[in-house]
Amino acid sequence: MLLTASILYVFLALLFVFVVFGIIVYNRFIKLQQRSKEAWSDIDVQLKRRYDLIPNLLETVKGYASHEQKVLENVTKARAMAVNASDVNSRSKAEGELSQSLKSLFAVAENYPQLKSAPNFLELQKELTDTEDKIQAARRFYNSNVKDYNTRLATFPDLVIGKQFHFQPIDLFEIKNSLEREVPKVKFN
Repeated sequence: MLLTASILYVFLALLFVFVVFGIIVYNRFIKLQQRSKEAWSDIDVQLKRRYDLIPNLLETVKGYASHEQKVLENVTKARAMAVNASDVNSRSKAEGELSQSLKSLFAVAENYPQLKSAPNFLELQKELTDTEDKIQAARRFYNSNVKDYNTRLATFPDLVIGKQFHFQPIDLFEIKNSLEREVPKVKFN
């Protein structure tokens, strides 16, 4: 009888430790998921800021380079694709295309000295550069949080709890094409 009671106490103690461990790991996953969502929200805010700057930039360039219609249309189309992208992978792809079209726009602007010296263009240039820097910082913050979450999800013993509660890996925000990785150059001085 005493041996049975001891075995029962040991079993209950182990069960208690396992349950507490499961709760701690589960809460850690929830915390990392929430951080990743918050980081994605930071990216969204900066991308929205960039999307809002682009129409102003296009209007400024149109006044000086109206015959460059194809470049202006490409930027508009790329912006629309980026705004409408719904998940991390499609957003990554759309952002890469938008960056490429902005590079083309700034290359066209190089041919117009009056445009390069226009105060509103210079201000938009400064704002876009600042926004690009903030987007890069937000991407790094997001990817860092996603990496932490995915690492926990893939390592033992956390992976046991993760599988039990059907936690799924989160996609990193990365640009596949190496040319698209470059930040648009916006120096005109």
